[in-house]
Amino acid sequence: MNLISHLHDKIDTAGLWEDYPELSRNEHLKVRGSTDTRLYYVVSGTLRVYVIDEFEEHTIRFGYQGSIIAALDSFITGKPSDFYIQALKKTELKMIPKTTYMEFVQSNAENLQLWHDILEQMVYQQMERERDLLTSSPLERYERVLKRSPQLFQEVPHKYIASYLRMTPETLSRIKKS
Repeated sequence: MNLISHLHDKIDTAGLWEDYPELSRNEHLKVRGSTDTRLYYVVSGTLRVYVIDEFEEHTIRFGYQGSIIAALDSFITGKPSDFYIQALKKTELKMIPKTTYMEFVQSNAENLQLWHDILEQMVYQQMERERDLLTSSPLERYERVLKRSPQLFQEVPHKYIASYLRMTPETLSRIKKS
């Protein structure tokens, strides 16, 4: 069972999703320094979550059709985030405010367990990513992402994939050719 689809359907049945204005290509949903405690469901399109240090952008995560996305640090703490969330193409979203979402989650044990399972999955994915970045070669990182998320290469410009894989676009291009 796809946990995100199940969550979407339960929130949809409860009538809790709110429409969000469509984002144009390259438009930002969220910028650094802003607080956003909403949870978003990607109806169509593609988003990227990134940070900027003094030298470059670092892509951390992508959101595609059928996924949820948030400035998770801001969602959890209610404080401003260092993250940017940008539409990579025209993107349609639904959103739910944190207060409404938490009331939904806490309304019964099944909803609470579903949220717990989703958070576990997200933590595990983040741990895998960290391990890949710390211990795997660029080729191994590429192969794992290709296996785990083949749609990435259809949806996302290669410069952002390279940033996500912590390699230069030239290195990614060489790996893809070999």
